[in-house]
Amino acid sequence: MASHHPGLRRRVGLVRLTLYGLGNILGAGIYVLVGKVAAVSGAYTALAFMLAAFGVAFTVFSYAELSARYPLSAGEALYVDKAFQRQLLSTVVGVLVLMSGISSSAAIAQGFAGYFQVFAEVDRGLLIIALLVALGAVAIWGIGESLSVVAVFTLLEAAGLVLVVAAGGHSLMQGSGAAVVSPAEVPPISVVGIVMGAFLAFYAFVGFEDMVNIAEEVKEPARNLPRAALIALVVATVFYALVSAIAVKVVAANELAASDAPLALVYTRSTGGSPVTIAAISLCAVVNGALVQIIMGSRLLYGMAKQGWLPRGLARVSTVTATPVVAIVLVTAITLVMALTLDLTGLAEVTSFLVLSVFVLVNAALIRLKRHQAPAPGIYQYPVWIPWVGLVVSAVFIMARLLVAGG
Repeated sequence: MASHHPGLRRRVGLVRLTLYGLGNILGAGIYVLVGKVAAVSGAYTALAFMLAAFGVAFTVFSYAELSARYPLSAGEALYVDKAFQRQLLSTVVGVLVLMSGISSSAAIAQGFAGYFQVFAEVDRGLLIIALLVALGAVAIWGIGESLSVVAVFTLLEAAGLVLVVAAGGHSLMQGSGAAVVSPAEVPPISVVGIVMGAFLAFYAFVGFEDMVNIAEEVKEPARNLPRAALIALVVATVFYALVSAIAVKVVAANELAASDAPLALVYTRSTGGSPVTIAAISLCAVVNGALVQIIMGSRLLYGMAKQGWLPRGLARVSTVTATPVVAIVLVTAITLVMALTLDLTGLAEVTSFLVLSVFVLVNAALIRLKRHQAPAPGIYQYPVWIPWVGLVVSAVFIMARLLVAGG
């Protein structure tokens, strides 16, 4: 008999759902990764971000239809199970999603350690340990008001990006000036460099897919899940394009790549002022992203364990906090190990590979479902070429990166 979960009530509307997805995307993206993308894409960093957004868009549509068909927790693993009815494959997909969330949290934790140095010189390892232990404790404590907290942090994240755009926006409209990088500092970039940058930038859009893991708490999920995902993608793309274009205008790409707090550096170079405000907002952004990923990962483990795909112990819920404590501790521990042993670029690449692999399988699941099952009345059906393009684009991103790495 299924146990009752007191938190699974449909109380999340479109606004909070959109802010949840957007906060996760922004926290895992531009605040941490812009310098690493600039290192390989240079002056074309904004193009790399836009190429990544284009590649993501088709899969967003696939998620939109699938989340409307099956507005239940376990997300991608459930979609693959409905399409192929193979437990091993569904379990593998769930594990891939879990590991993408964990590697994302690990990368964000490293970003937190970098931005914290603006305030005080503290050992990076100790900062990462302190952050993840604290976030694990918060996740165990409860998530009753977590979406409201995420919404506040998301608004702060957006405000920080607006400050960067306001401070450096003039650089996009002038060809010279003290704040603008000289042509001599702009290295030539090949198509391969842009594609590599897009592959890294793809990681910056991770987050929209996490919405499906709270589908059972969303009001009118068939309407709100697709809308929230699309709104979050559009808003994130606009912010990323503007901020990355400004970043490579005011700071040389190699200097940007070497910075632990890239947006704080861009703000300081644009205004000559203190980076403290942007650094503080950046800390909120990365904390937000890491907390959402830890909660998502633990709930995914919990949901898969309830399905019988993982050991039942992972579905154990505390009678005191009503949270899956064992799952949270496991996710936090694995995140900690990855954050202390892998570098930021490596974590971003691991996340991209995992997410792209999941996207291939999710698009394949929708193609199969369209062939063999009709959706419930009232579910909007996207043309079958949408998931086909999403599948091909995701596979091409994987193959392109493998060829570049092999060459």
